[in-house]
Amino acid sequence: MHIGHTPLNLETIERVVFDHVTVEIAPSAHPKIEQAAQFVREMAQSGEAVYGVTTGFGANRDRVIRPEDAETLQERLLVSHACGVGQPLPTEVVRAMMLLRINALSQGNSGIRLSTLQLLADMLNAGVHPVIPELGSVGASGDLCPLAHMCLPLIGLGEAEFEGEKLSGEEAMMRAGLQPVRLTYKEGLALLNGTQAMTAAGVVAAIRFRQLLDCADTVGAMSLEAVAGRLAALDPRIHEIRGRKGQIDSARALRALLADSELAGAAPGTVEGKVEYVQDSYCLRCMPQVHGASRDVLDHVIDVLTTEANAVTDNPLVFPPEDGREGAILSGGNFHGQPVALALDYLKTAIAEIGSVSERRCAKLTDKYFSEGLPPFLVSNPGLNSGMMIPQYVAAALVSENKSQAFPASVDSIPTSANMEDHVSMGMHAALHTLRALTNVETIVGIEYLIAAQALDLRNGHRLGEGTRRAQTLLREHVEFMKHDRVLYPDIEKAATLVRDGSLAETVSDFFE
Repeated sequence: MHIGHTPLNLETIERVVFDHVTVEIAPSAHPKIEQAAQFVREMAQSGEAVYGVTTGFGANRDRVIRPEDAETLQERLLVSHACGVGQPLPTEVVRAMMLLRINALSQGNSGIRLSTLQLLADMLNAGVHPVIPELGSVGASGDLCPLAHMCLPLIGLGEAEFEGEKLSGEEAMMRAGLQPVRLTYKEGLALLNGTQAMTAAGVVAAIRFRQLLDCADTVGAMSLEAVAGRLAALDPRIHEIRGRKGQIDSARALRALLADSELAGAAPGTVEGKVEYVQDSYCLRCMPQVHGASRDVLDHVIDVLTTEANAVTDNPLVFPPEDGREGAILSGGNFHGQPVALALDYLKTAIAEIGSVSERRCAKLTDKYFSEGLPPFLVSNPGLNSGMMIPQYVAAALVSENKSQAFPASVDSIPTSANMEDHVSMGMHAALHTLRALTNVETIVGIEYLIAAQALDLRNGHRLGEGTRRAQTLLREHVEFMKHDRVLYPDIEKAATLVRDGSLAETVSDFFE
């Protein structure tokens, strides 16, 4: 895949990050990359003050750097900024960071040499994945700390994972047949100054959430079917006159998943225990509205993230002489993560809401007063057996955990760098909260999957919908019907894995086309 020629989109990023498609810096991008590097070298040797090239960084911007110290300056920049703490970022986030940084630097406004940039692409293609601690960025002068860790192996330092083994950066590069580089003018600054950590984490979350939304519709359809819910609320006329795309899409998918069901929309008296009234609880009746709103949020956030994925966000920015215009190296603030931080705060709220409404469906199916004839906690001999009582507790606990994760990180700010960086975005915090909320909701939907499947088996003798039948069959290949109490955490993990690894979404993918 050529990088630097055409803009990245979510699908191309997914192919590189998850399918390990090989990247190549587009030949058409080479001249501009090399021209910018040459211009930086000329400016560095001109005696002019150029931030990060002939001066120090941040609050040290007034310190002059001698030309003979240029390489040392760039190397020390990387090592001094690699101060991350906490757990390593997931490999898919690391791969997305590397891809997005390569794409940004390929635009030819950063002053990095082609050979140095090529080495980063070679690392990505070879599967040399730097070990990057998740904490340390405040999302203002870019994601300095995570990006510094990402680039340490380029100079033979830090740590990296290669072929499943955690190694020193130098050893990982050697095993991959790669030779570390010595940085020159501005290259250290170009490598670590940008929003690629928060954007990468956001992109990975968006890819997973897109899949999760299909799972939520599928499992929600199973829950509606299990209580013999009413279908009137899915009538397309209702959704068309509101005009919201996500809502229309969700309602369409629910209708398709439930097509041919003998339970969903069944007349009173035809299903044991079904109560004669015309409206279901909001968690069922308003599924298209709730799920659809999160779909619309995701569409907006994908637009923000893909714009950022194709942006040049380091500082200073290099504009070589062109078409008679004088060249310039300009300091600005494209590294500030505010657009991404706000979008990810929006996204994590949309994710949390999917978990919240899913838990309400879990509660409905296990409540003997509202489950339309199903046994209490979906098990025989309740009292002796607790059945699905505690899985709903777990879902409730995760929903409450997500409430704290959903608090907007972007409303926080804390000054850094001797008050030079006096307003920060906290975009990386928003990204990490988004990933954690997403993992929780994947588990919540997995719990609903387990509960809804149990309920549907208790409706034995009724034909299921075309899509819900497939989903039910998939789960029963991994988890048996619960006749009496047993240890349930392995069942929860198996159901959540089917949601998280794409198995459920793939099984019903044609209902969402």
